[in-house]
Amino acid sequence: MSREVRYARSGELSIAYQTVGSGGPDLLFVPGFVSHLDLAWEEPSFARFLRGLAEISRVIWFDKRGTGLSDPTREPSTVEGSVDDLRAVLDAVGSRRAALFGVAVGAGICTSFALRHPGRVRSLVLWGAHARLLRAPDYPAGWTDEFFASVLTGIDRSWATGSGIEAMNPTLAGDDRFRSWFVRHARAAASPAQARELFHLCAGTDLRPLLPEVRAPTLLLHRRDDPWLSIEHSRYVVSRMPDAKLVELPGPDHWPWIGDADPVLIEVEAFLTGVRRRRRSGPAWGPASLTRRERTVVDLAVHGYSAREIGERLLISERTVETHIAHVYRKLGVASRLELARVAADHAR
Repeated sequence: MSREVRYARSGELSIAYQTVGSGGPDLLFVPGFVSHLDLAWEEPSFARFLRGLAEISRVIWFDKRGTGLSDPTREPSTVEGSVDDLRAVLDAVGSRRAALFGVAVGAGICTSFALRHPGRVRSLVLWGAHARLLRAPDYPAGWTDEFFASVLTGIDRSWATGSGIEAMNPTLAGDDRFRSWFVRHARAAASPAQARELFHLCAGTDLRPLLPEVRAPTLLLHRRDDPWLSIEHSRYVVSRMPDAKLVELPGPDHWPWIGDADPVLIEVEAFLTGVRRRRRSGPAWGPASLTRRERTVVDLAVHGYSAREIGERLLISERTVETHIAHVYRKLGVASRLELARVAADHAR
């Protein structure tokens, strides 16, 4: 699966983007907060999630202006600039109309794009949507000013040590491997000052009066026990959008690719294609999804055996071994034996 980085011109800025997959409808994915197109693939849970989306669509995703591999900005980022970047990326890949999938701050950007360019939006998938970030008299779901101030103060520490990840995603508590990746990813994606700037942009955005004007069919997804953004945010949004439904999922993690991502992918596929997979007895992605034969092939592959040698040991053809390896790569979100060995080592700990 190709990971080639390309650039779209948005005004004077170059916006880095990738396309993944080739079948199904176009799906423009806007991850929350900051991203880095290259380093994101090093985290198996995120890679599996993108590959899962790519099974049902052509996934288009990009680094926001001022973050990741996109050009830095001289002026503070704006919602209007982010909307222009979405349009530029869609133009660059030749997509006249696409479904948009936004996570948290990305959900607000996708909603804003749908308001400004309704003819280019087939549908919206909004994860962790919120009409505004901060609390107001008629919006009790928002953060208090004190909590917002504490988040801004803690950014330097988070960028230095990865602290605070478990506050967003409780199941990552004690996961040193993920923490190490997050720190490298966050530092490469944006500086602490840029991160604070993005939080201020979120805090200054209020979509409440505009929600009734969104005409695109919309699926909202939110985990019931999300500790970072209360599910009351999405309940507010769905009550004010004319063609929206909310699916409340179990779990405590804020990011959709952390924890049990299978229900997320099932809901997205059903919404985009009309086809709903049955819940499998085991997960569809990750180490637990591997069959006994696939586990045996992985063990031999990471110990240096070639496909031919594995076939000779297991009394199967070399082509069958290659098919098993391809399935393993897809399930684990890896693209090489080196990545396979790293995932296998992490899982063995």
